[in-house]
Amino acid sequence: MLKNTALTWSVKKLCIEAKDENQRIDNFLFKHYRSIPKSHIYRLVRSGQVRINGKRTAVHYHLQLGDVVRIPPIKVTEKDAMRPIAIGPSNFFSINIVFEDEALLVIDKPCGMAVHGGSGISFGVIEQLRAQNPSWKFLELVHRLDRETSGVLLLAKKRSALVELHRQIRENSVKKHYLVMVEGKWHNTVQNVKLSLNKFITATGERRVQISNNACNKPMHAHTVFKLQKSWKNFSLLEAELKTGRTHQIRVHLAHLGYPIIGDSKYGNFKINKQLAKATNEYHLSRMFLHAHSLQFNHPISKEVMAVQAHLPSDLQEFIDKLDNSNLTE
Repeated sequence: MLKNTALTWSVKKLCIEAKDENQRIDNFLFKHYRSIPKSHIYRLVRSGQVRINGKRTAVHYHLQLGDVVRIPPIKVTEKDAMRPIAIGPSNFFSINIVFEDEALLVIDKPCGMAVHGGSGISFGVIEQLRAQNPSWKFLELVHRLDRETSGVLLLAKKRSALVELHRQIRENSVKKHYLVMVEGKWHNTVQNVKLSLNKFITATGERRVQISNNACNKPMHAHTVFKLQKSWKNFSLLEAELKTGRTHQIRVHLAHLGYPIIGDSKYGNFKINKQLAKATNEYHLSRMFLHAHSLQFNHPISKEVMAVQAHLPSDLQEFIDKLDNSNLTE
């Protein structure tokens, strides 16, 4: 039987080589400390214990050639350090592949599946795909989707592909479009929303995002373009194009404007959500209506323009069909 003894890694200083250049610091640490809970690694970075060239860093920092990464002593129990993540076919989600070649993997992520493990979640998309494809030498997320969001998710099967796609994202050349259903009747055909955001932590320790104010030290510029697709008496279907990729950007922008996404448990109208979640409700919907509909980018190897799509899941399409068949259409 394993004893619950503690193991400690001493302070390490790693110099970034070409193979790790442009990789996010959190992904770099995940790869080097696979037995450490991701939530613990995030805490180490955010608390300033992980340092780049002697300075504090953010989890989204992209490593540069020659950077020196200081990693503090890390304590875990021997039991936890030796316990592998149990992922078997019985635990797998059904994942549809939209596109795949030697450099890329595009999937249609199902609602309810996290993109990676952590924060009480044993595994996510990346862990499952690695378990299903043990022969793959490399697989990393290019971007992220919220657990409740379904749709197009892009992964890289080569380091060079990851670096190039991250470059495109930084230069805003990747086009991301979402379909979203909001409460209320939207009037503008096209509306640009430029409202900066600020992250904060609630009294219960939950991470949230809000529209920034003058008191914010480092507000994050956020730009979303909304296009009206169809409206009903009480609901509107919008296409949201992300010009920037901030956490919860679409959700917070819409909630601030008074058009919360239906089913949104963080920023939505809880009364409406509760009514829609009832099985007896004619317009039953038990999830957030936010779907990553399409991505457009240049292939990292061939430079060909790629346009990939994921159709609306059946539950979201059924909700629209019920609205169309009701007397709520205007």
